[in-house]
Amino acid sequence: MIRLSIPLRQALGRLSLPVLIAMAFGVMLLGKADALLVERMRTMVTDVVTPIWSVLQRPVSAASDAVTEVRTLWNMRAENERLRTENDHLRRWQDTALALEAENSLLRRQLAWVPEPAPSFFTARVVADGGGTYARAVLLATGPRAPVRKGQIALDERGFVGRVTEVGSRSARVLLATDINSRIPVTFEGTRARAIMVGNNSARPRLQHWPEGQVPRDGDRVVTSSEASAYPAGLPVGIVRWTEGGVPEVELFARLDRLDVVRLFDFGLQGILPPEAVARPEPRPGRR
Repeated sequence: MIRLSIPLRQALGRLSLPVLIAMAFGVMLLGKADALLVERMRTMVTDVVTPIWSVLQRPVSAASDAVTEVRTLWNMRAENERLRTENDHLRRWQDTALALEAENSLLRRQLAWVPEPAPSFFTARVVADGGGTYARAVLLATGPRAPVRKGQIALDERGFVGRVTEVGSRSARVLLATDINSRIPVTFEGTRARAIMVGNNSARPRLQHWPEGQVPRDGDRVVTSSEASAYPAGLPVGIVRWTEGGVPEVELFARLDRLDVVRLFDFGLQGILPPEAVARPEPRPGRR
Protein backbone atom coordinates (compact mmCIF):
# COMPACT_ATOMS: atom_id res chain seq x y z
CA MET A 1 0.00 0.00 0.00
CA ILE A 2 1.42 3.30 -1.13
CA ARG A 3 1.46 6.05 1.48
CA LEU A 4 1.61 9.63 0.35
CA SER A 5 3.94 11.93 2.11
CA ILE A 6 2.51 14.83 4.10
CA PRO A 7 3.66 17.54 1.63
CA LEU A 8 2.10 15.60 -1.26
CA ARG A 9 -1.22 15.26 0.59
CA GLN A 10 -1.17 18.96 1.41
CA ALA A 11 -0.53 19.78 -2.25
CA LEU A 12 -3.41 17.58 -3.37
CA GLY A 13 -5.67 19.18 -0.74
CA ARG A 14 -4.81 22.62 -2.05
CA LEU A 15 -5.51 21.52 -5.63
CA SER A 16 -8.89 19.87 -4.85
CA LEU A 17 -10.75 23.16 -4.31
CA PRO A 18 -9.70 24.74 -7.64
CA VAL A 19 -10.49 21.46 -9.43
CA LEU A 20 -14.00 21.34 -7.92
CA ILE A 21 -14.58 24.97 -8.84
CA ALA A 22 -13.42 24.31 -12.37
CA MET A 23 -15.73 21.30 -12.64
CA ALA A 24 -18.68 23.36 -11.40
CA PHE A 25 -17.98 26.05 -13.97
CA GLY A 26 -17.63 23.35 -16.62
CA VAL A 27 -21.08 21.94 -15.75
CA MET A 28 -22.57 25.44 -15.84
CA LEU A 29 -21.00 26.16 -19.21
CA LEU A 30 -22.20 22.81 -20.51
CA GLY A 31 -25.74 23.62 -19.36
CA LYS A 32 -25.60 26.98 -21.07
CA ALA A 33 -24.12 25.55 -24.23
CA ASP A 34 -26.51 22.63 -24.63
CA ALA A 35 -29.64 22.95 -22.45
CA LEU A 36 -31.29 20.09 -24.32
CA LEU A 37 -28.44 17.72 -23.45
CA VAL A 38 -28.62 18.66 -19.76
CA GLU A 39 -32.37 18.14 -19.74
CA ARG A 40 -31.97 14.71 -21.32
CA MET A 41 -29.35 13.74 -18.76
CA ARG A 42 -31.57 14.93 -15.88
CA THR A 43 -34.49 12.97 -17.31
CA MET A 44 -32.38 9.83 -17.62
CA VAL A 45 -31.20 10.15 -14.04
CA THR A 46 -34.78 10.67 -12.88
CA ASP A 47 -35.97 7.62 -14.82
CA VAL A 48 -33.28 5.50 -13.18
CA VAL A 49 -33.80 6.82 -9.65
CA THR A 50 -37.62 6.84 -9.59
CA PRO A 51 -38.15 3.03 -9.58
CA ILE A 52 -35.49 2.62 -6.92
CA TRP A 53 -37.09 5.32 -4.80
CA SER A 54 -40.49 3.72 -5.29
CA VAL A 55 -39.20 0.34 -4.12
CA LEU A 56 -37.52 1.90 -1.09
CA GLN A 57 -40.61 3.88 -0.26
CA ARG A 58 -42.94 0.87 -0.04
CA PRO A 59 -41.65 -0.50 3.29
CA VAL A 60 -41.69 2.98 4.78
CA SER A 61 -45.28 3.54 3.65
CA ALA A 62 -46.32 0.11 4.89
CA ALA A 63 -44.78 0.78 8.31
CA SER A 64 -46.42 4.19 8.49
CA ASP A 65 -49.80 2.72 7.55
CA ALA A 66 -49.41 0.02 10.18
CA VAL A 67 -48.64 2.59 12.88
CA THR A 68 -51.62 4.67 11.79
CA GLU A 69 -53.86 1.60 11.86
CA VAL A 70 -52.75 0.65 15.37
CA ARG A 71 -53.28 4.20 16.57
CA THR A 72 -56.74 4.28 14.98
CA LEU A 73 -57.70 1.00 16.63
CA TRP A 74 -56.52 2.27 20.00
CA ASN A 75 -58.50 5.49 19.59
CA MET A 76 -61.56 3.52 18.53
CA ARG A 77 -61.28 1.40 21.65
CA ALA A 78 -61.17 4.48 23.87
CA GLU A 79 -64.02 6.07 21.89
CA ASN A 80 -66.14 2.92 22.26
CA GLU A 81 -65.58 2.94 26.01
CA ARG A 82 -66.62 6.58 26.19
CA LEU A 83 -69.71 5.90 24.09
CA ARG A 84 -70.71 2.98 26.32
CA THR A 85 -70.51 5.22 29.38
CA GLU A 86 -72.43 7.95 27.62
CA ASN A 87 -75.10 5.47 26.50
CA ASP A 88 -75.54 4.31 30.08
CA HIS A 89 -76.10 7.90 31.19
CA LEU A 90 -78.49 8.52 28.31
CA ARG A 91 -80.49 5.39 29.14
CA ARG A 92 -80.90 6.57 32.72
CA TRP A 93 -81.97 10.02 31.50
CA GLN A 94 -84.37 8.39 29.05
CA ASP A 95 -85.94 6.37 31.84
CA THR A 96 -86.30 9.53 33.91
CA ALA A 97 -87.78 11.43 30.96
CA LEU A 98 -90.28 8.66 30.22
CA ALA A 99 -91.35 8.57 33.88
CA LEU A 100 -91.80 12.35 33.92
CA GLU A 101 -93.71 12.22 30.65
CA ALA A 102 -96.09 9.63 32.06
CA GLU A 103 -96.55 11.69 35.23
CA ASN A 104 -97.20 14.85 33.25
CA SER A 105 -99.73 13.06 31.05
CA LEU A 106 -101.56 11.85 34.15
CA LEU A 107 -101.58 15.32 35.72
CA ARG A 108 -102.79 16.94 32.49
CA ARG A 109 -105.66 14.50 32.23
CA GLN A 110 -106.63 15.20 35.83
CA LEU A 111 -106.45 18.97 35.36
CA ALA A 112 -108.05 19.01 31.90
CA TRP A 113 -104.91 20.77 30.75
CA VAL A 114 -105.14 22.77 27.52
CA PRO A 115 -101.76 23.27 25.79
CA GLU A 116 -100.75 26.81 24.91
CA PRO A 117 -100.47 27.61 21.21
CA ALA A 118 -96.97 27.84 19.81
CA PRO A 119 -95.82 31.47 19.68
CA SER A 120 -95.29 33.11 16.33
CA PHE A 121 -91.93 34.67 15.60
CA PHE A 122 -90.20 36.89 13.09
CA THR A 123 -86.50 36.75 12.19
CA ALA A 124 -84.66 40.07 11.89
CA ARG A 125 -81.05 40.99 11.20
CA VAL A 126 -79.01 43.15 13.56
CA VAL A 127 -77.68 46.14 11.61
CA ALA A 128 -76.20 48.39 14.29
CA ASP A 129 -75.46 48.83 17.96
CA GLY A 130 -78.13 51.27 18.99
CA GLY A 131 -76.71 51.90 22.45
CA GLY A 132 -73.91 54.05 23.71
CA THR A 133 -71.78 54.59 26.77
CA TYR A 134 -74.76 54.40 29.09
CA ALA A 135 -77.11 52.13 27.12
CA ARG A 136 -77.15 48.62 25.74
CA ALA A 137 -79.42 48.13 22.73
CA VAL A 138 -79.33 46.97 19.10
CA LEU A 139 -81.15 48.10 15.98
CA LEU A 140 -82.91 45.61 13.72
CA ALA A 141 -83.82 45.87 10.04
CA THR A 142 -87.46 44.76 9.84
CA GLY A 143 -89.07 46.04 6.65
CA PRO A 144 -92.37 47.91 6.16
CA ARG A 145 -94.69 44.90 6.62
CA ALA A 146 -92.89 43.04 9.37
CA PRO A 147 -95.11 41.83 12.25
CA VAL A 148 -93.13 43.69 14.90
CA ARG A 149 -94.58 45.43 17.93
CA LYS A 150 -93.41 46.74 21.28
CA GLY A 151 -93.00 44.18 24.01
CA GLN A 152 -91.95 41.28 21.80
CA ILE A 153 -89.24 39.01 23.22
CA ALA A 154 -85.92 38.78 21.36
CA LEU A 155 -83.99 35.49 21.45
CA ASP A 156 -80.93 34.22 19.64
CA GLU A 157 -80.09 30.55 19.11
CA ARG A 158 -78.88 30.28 22.72
CA GLY A 159 -81.31 32.19 24.88
CA PHE A 160 -82.86 35.46 26.03
CA VAL A 161 -81.54 38.63 24.39
CA GLY A 162 -83.92 41.43 25.33
CA ARG A 163 -87.18 43.11 24.46
CA VAL A 164 -88.48 45.37 21.69
CA THR A 165 -88.92 48.91 23.01
CA GLU A 166 -89.24 50.98 19.81
CA VAL A 167 -90.75 50.15 16.43
CA GLY A 168 -90.34 52.16 13.25
CA SER A 169 -91.51 51.67 9.68
CA ARG A 170 -88.39 49.70 8.71
CA SER A 171 -86.52 49.20 11.97
CA ALA A 172 -86.92 48.21 15.60
CA ARG A 173 -84.91 48.77 18.74
CA VAL A 174 -84.23 45.96 21.23
CA LEU A 175 -83.25 46.80 24.80
CA LEU A 176 -80.71 44.17 25.83
CA ALA A 177 -80.81 42.25 29.10
CA THR A 178 -77.56 43.94 30.16
CA ASP A 179 -78.93 47.49 29.90
CA ILE A 180 -79.11 49.42 33.15
CA ASN A 181 -82.86 49.91 32.64
CA SER A 182 -83.51 46.19 32.21
CA ARG A 183 -85.40 44.45 35.03
CA ILE A 184 -86.36 40.83 34.34
CA PRO A 185 -88.17 38.46 36.75
CA VAL A 186 -86.35 35.13 36.75
CA THR A 187 -86.52 31.71 38.38
CA PHE A 188 -83.73 29.38 39.49
CA GLU A 189 -84.40 25.95 38.03
CA GLY A 190 -82.70 24.15 40.92
CA THR A 191 -84.75 25.64 43.76
CA ARG A 192 -87.65 27.26 41.84
CA ALA A 193 -86.94 30.43 43.82
CA ARG A 194 -87.62 33.75 42.13
CA ALA A 195 -85.51 36.87 41.85
CA ILE A 196 -84.99 39.96 39.72
CA MET A 197 -82.16 40.13 37.18
CA VAL A 198 -80.94 43.72 36.99
CA GLY A 199 -78.85 45.04 34.12
CA ASN A 200 -75.79 47.13 34.95
CA ASN A 201 -74.31 47.87 31.49
CA SER A 202 -71.75 45.09 31.98
CA ALA A 203 -71.59 41.63 30.42
CA ARG A 204 -73.24 40.00 33.47
CA PRO A 205 -76.47 41.34 34.99
CA ARG A 206 -76.87 41.05 38.76
CA LEU A 207 -79.43 39.20 40.83
CA GLN A 208 -81.52 40.88 43.52
CA HIS A 209 -84.56 40.26 45.75
CA TRP A 210 -84.45 36.50 46.20
CA PRO A 211 -86.38 34.84 49.07
CA GLU A 212 -84.78 34.43 52.46
CA GLY A 213 -82.98 31.11 52.81
CA GLN A 214 -82.89 30.49 49.07
CA VAL A 215 -79.62 32.11 48.07
CA PRO A 216 -78.72 31.62 44.41
CA ARG A 217 -76.28 28.75 43.99
CA ASP A 218 -73.32 29.01 41.67
CA GLY A 219 -74.05 27.07 38.50
CA ASP A 220 -77.86 27.19 38.79
CA ARG A 221 -79.70 27.66 35.50
CA VAL A 222 -81.75 30.83 35.29
CA VAL A 223 -84.97 31.08 33.26
CA THR A 224 -87.59 33.80 32.93
CA SER A 225 -90.50 33.97 35.35
CA SER A 226 -94.11 34.78 34.51
CA GLU A 227 -94.44 37.03 37.56
CA ALA A 228 -96.60 40.08 36.80
CA SER A 229 -97.26 38.59 33.33
CA ALA A 230 -94.39 40.65 31.98
CA TYR A 231 -92.50 37.71 30.47
CA PRO A 232 -93.38 34.11 29.59
CA ALA A 233 -92.03 31.50 31.96
CA GLY A 234 -89.18 29.17 31.13
CA LEU A 235 -87.13 31.10 28.57
CA PRO A 236 -83.42 30.22 29.00
CA VAL A 237 -81.44 33.14 30.38
CA GLY A 238 -78.09 31.99 31.79
CA ILE A 239 -76.09 30.52 34.66
CA VAL A 240 -75.55 31.93 38.18
CA ARG A 241 -71.96 33.02 38.81
CA TRP A 242 -70.70 34.50 42.08
CA THR A 243 -68.04 37.21 41.89
CA GLU A 244 -65.02 37.42 44.17
CA GLY A 245 -66.78 40.26 45.95
CA GLY A 246 -69.73 38.02 46.85
CA VAL A 247 -72.24 39.33 44.31
CA PRO A 248 -74.40 36.86 42.32
CA GLU A 249 -74.44 37.58 38.61
CA VAL A 250 -75.85 35.82 35.54
CA GLU A 251 -73.60 34.57 32.76
CA LEU A 252 -75.99 34.91 29.83
CA PHE A 253 -76.48 32.14 27.31
CA ALA A 254 -76.97 34.67 24.51
CA ARG A 255 -73.90 36.12 22.80
CA LEU A 256 -74.85 39.77 23.03
CA ASP A 257 -71.47 40.87 21.68
CA ARG A 258 -71.91 38.74 18.53
CA LEU A 259 -75.53 39.27 17.56
CA ASP A 260 -76.19 38.90 13.85
CA VAL A 261 -79.74 37.55 13.69
CA VAL A 262 -82.44 37.46 16.38
CA ARG A 263 -85.96 36.08 16.52
CA LEU A 264 -88.78 38.23 17.82
CA PHE A 265 -91.39 36.08 19.54
CA ASP A 266 -94.98 37.15 20.08
CA PHE A 267 -96.20 35.24 23.12
CA GLY A 268 -99.51 37.07 23.19
CA LEU A 269 -99.10 38.30 26.75
CA GLN A 270 -101.93 40.56 27.74
CA GLY A 271 -100.47 42.02 30.87
CA ILE A 272 -97.35 43.49 29.30
CA LEU A 273 -95.70 45.84 31.75
CA PRO A 274 -92.88 48.31 31.21
CA PRO A 275 -89.50 47.43 32.74
CA GLU A 276 -89.95 49.82 35.64
CA ALA A 277 -93.09 47.96 36.70
CA VAL A 278 -91.01 45.03 37.87
CA ALA A 279 -87.87 46.95 38.63
CA ARG A 280 -88.61 47.77 42.25
CA PRO A 281 -90.82 45.21 43.98
CA GLU A 282 -92.20 45.99 47.39
CA PRO A 283 -89.62 45.30 50.09
CA ARG A 284 -90.31 42.12 52.02
CA PRO A 285 -88.72 40.77 55.16
CA GLY A 286 -85.76 38.53 54.48
CA ARG A 287 -85.08 39.80 50.94
CA ARG A 288 -81.90 41.50 49.90
